[in-house]
Amino acid sequence: MNKVEVSPCSSFSLNISEIAPDKSISHRSVMFSMLAEGTSEITNFLRAEDTLNSLEIVKNLGATVIDDGITIKISSDGIKESSEILDCGNSGTGMRLFCGLLSSAEGHFVLTGDEYLRRRPMKRVTAPLRNIGAKVDGRNNGDLAPLSIRGSSLKAFDYESKIASAQVKSAMILAALRADGVCTYTEPELSRDHTERMLKGMGADIQVEGLKTTISPMKKLLSPLVIRVPADPSSAFFFAVAAAITPHSNIVLEGVTLNETRIEAFKALERMGANISYEITDNKYEPIGNISVKHAPLKAITVEDNISWLIDELPVLSVAFACADGVSIVKNAEELRVKESDRISTVVNGLEACGIEVSEYEDGYTVKGGAMNSATIDSHGDHRIAMSFMIAGLQCGMIVNDVDCVNTSFPNFFELLQKITKIEIK
Repeated sequence: MNKVEVSPCSSFSLNISEIAPDKSISHRSVMFSMLAEGTSEITNFLRAEDTLNSLEIVKNLGATVIDDGITIKISSDGIKESSEILDCGNSGTGMRLFCGLLSSAEGHFVLTGDEYLRRRPMKRVTAPLRNIGAKVDGRNNGDLAPLSIRGSSLKAFDYESKIASAQVKSAMILAALRADGVCTYTEPELSRDHTERMLKGMGADIQVEGLKTTISPMKKLLSPLVIRVPADPSSAFFFAVAAAITPHSNIVLEGVTLNETRIEAFKALERMGANISYEITDNKYEPIGNISVKHAPLKAITVEDNISWLIDELPVLSVAFACADGVSIVKNAEELRVKESDRISTVVNGLEACGIEVSEYEDGYTVKGGAMNSATIDSHGDHRIAMSFMIAGLQCGMIVNDVDCVNTSFPNFFELLQKITKIEIK
C-alpha cells in the first residue's frame, strides 16, 4: 500500500465502537505482566504492528503467552536473557519502557527498531538510567538504537526531569521498582499517568503528590493484571476532528478511556467551539466511556499548556486549526520534533501544500484558518501525519503517500474512514 486518495465529504452521522484499542495501555499491559506472579489476562489488546512487537518481545524474554484471539494470557517466572535481537518496530514507547524494565534484569539484551525508530533520540532515557547504575549503550554514545543493555544493580534516585514525558517517567518508575531504596520522580507538568495507575492497581507502592511520584522497591512480585484495554482517545480524535470540520456532521466514539491526561485534545477542540459531551460507563483501572462530537463553527485558539497531554493529537488538531476562523498558535511543543517525524516541520509543510498560511518556530507554529486545497502529502513514515492529512481530505480531497505506517497504531483506520467518504487505496 503506497498511497491513499481521499474524496471530500459533505456530511455524516456515525456511531463507532471499533476505534483501535489504546496503544499506550496495550504496550504496558504486556510489559507489566512480566512483573506479576500468576497469569495476567488482557482482552481487547491492540493488534497493530508496534504492540504485537512488544508481545513478541515478552515471549523472547521468557514469558508464556496463550492467545486465543480474544484474550491474551501471560505468565512469567522472571525475565530471561534472550538470544534474539528485541525488535520494537516503530515504537518509541516500546523501546524507552523496555530500557527501564530491562535495566535491572539479569542478562544482556539488545533493542532495535525500524529505520525511523533508529533515528529517534534515546538519551533522555538512557542518560538518567546510566546515572543510577544502568549499563546501557548504543550509537552516538547511547542516544541512538540499537541499544545494548546489561542488567545491573540500580541506585535509589531523586530525579527532576526537565521535560514532561510519560515515556521517560515510565522508564524510571520501572527502574525504581528494583532499585536499592525509595525513589522520587518530579516532572515540570503532569504527563500521562497510565503507568502509575496500572502498577498501583497491581499492588506496587507508588504515591503521586502533584508533580512528584514516589516509588518504593517491590518486596514481592505484583498481582496479575486483568484488564480490558479501552479504545484509544488519540485514535478516536481523528474522527472527532472529522465531525468538527464537516458541516451537519456528528459522531459518537464508544468505549474510550476518559483519563484526564488523555482527553486534553478534546478539551482544546471544545475551546474552538465544537459541541462535545462525555459519558462515563466504567471506572476500574481507567475511567471509560463515550464521547459525542457535533460540528459547530470553529475559532482559533492558543495551545501552550499541558502539551504532554495532547502531543500525539497536535497534527490532526492542526487540521482543525486550518478550518477555524483566525490564527491558532502552538507553543512549548519542542517534543514534536523528536516523534516518528519532525512533526512541526511535517505539519507546517503539509498545511502549506494545502494553501494554508503557516509560520514555523523552534517550539511550535501558527496556523491561519482558510480554504484548504487538495494536495499530495508525504507522510515521512509517520502514522499520525498520514491519518491527519487523510482527515483533511474530507474538506478538499487529498492524496497521501507512504501510508503503510498507519498499521503501526490503527489497522482499521481505512475501514472506518470508508464509512464517512470514498477512499481509493493504491
